[in-house]
Amino acid sequence: QVQLVESGGGLVQPGGSLRLSCAASGIIFSRYAMGWYRQAPGKQRELVARILNEGSTDYAESVKGRFTISRDNAKSTVYLQMNNLKPEDTAVYYCSPLSLAYWGQGTQVTVSS
Repeated sequence: QVQLVESGGGLVQPGGSLRLSCAASGIIFSRYAMGWYRQAPGKQRELVARILNEGSTDYAESVKGRFTISRDNAKSTVYLQMNNLKPEDTAVYYCSPLSLAYWGQGTQVTVSS
């Protein structure tokens, strides 16, 4: 079965950085475009970054220039480097193949002074 395990979240001050990782199993990882999503309390889950099979990337306007998505197909892992974090980035972050409705447990990111 498909498993997605997110890690790397935590508490960080505004302006700080975090690197999230998501290890996937149960799929042929290299065949799937992958996305990082986030869900803040009381809000809908939103797609913040995606990376296609061949490596091209796309970002939500709210994170463009601050977040970088990357992938390592040999490790079946997708990453999200988050710089210059803002309080509004506080959310649970999830990864998922764009074309499949599978979710892991997520990793909490809290940006607060």
